[in-house]
Amino acid sequence: MTEAYLSPLWISLKTVIAATVLTFFLGISAARWMARYSGKGKNLIDGLFILPLVLPPTVVGLGLLLLFGNHGPIGNFLALFDMTVIFSWPATVISATVMAFPLMYMTARGAFEQVDSQIEDAARILGATDWRVFWTITLPLAWPGVAAATVLALARALGEFGATLMLAGNIPGKTTTIPIAIYFDIQAGDTNQALILVGVVLMIAFASLAAIAYWKGKTYKARIEVVNRENVEQEAG
Repeated sequence: MTEAYLSPLWISLKTVIAATVLTFFLGISAARWMARYSGKGKNLIDGLFILPLVLPPTVVGLGLLLLFGNHGPIGNFLALFDMTVIFSWPATVISATVMAFPLMYMTARGAFEQVDSQIEDAARILGATDWRVFWTITLPLAWPGVAAATVLALARALGEFGATLMLAGNIPGKTTTIPIAIYFDIQAGDTNQALILVGVVLMIAFASLAAIAYWKGKTYKARIEVVNRENVEQEAG
């Protein structure tokens, strides 16, 4: 592969990995909190979390640009430390994270809401802390849904275009992800190069889905074996 293919591929892979990790922890934290939250403004908070999903990506990108730009509140704060986000690689991560977050949040929240709260309460009565309950009971029980949410977030981060272009721009070797490279290749009339990059995206997407599906299948079989073993032991006892 030439630099024209390797550079967008490498930038996209870095961006997707970083954004997926950030989205995972931010998403499950928000989802877990909202699944049990019943205070005032719940619907408003829920709407704010989902908002990037229903807004045009360019609108989200403009909002991020106003926040992180030279005259934005976050941009002004970062300027105190001689730091800037716009037109940099971190901008691609921020854009992908913001756009992928709603899918992670919505799917994970649904998974957490399916967990029986009585099991969690029983663990707390036995002395487990909330932190331990979450990581040893809640998350494992909700994991199939959380895994699906992670795949959706990864796919969304991989395909992010509009917000990234607004905040990070198209700087070859720095912020040009695969979707941006495809767009500008088409604009330049280089359809062959664009199609090659499309093929790369398809392979990455299918490989990710296949890997997660295989892992979930192995996990499901392992859980079935544990349940069957426990049933046999109970019958023998």
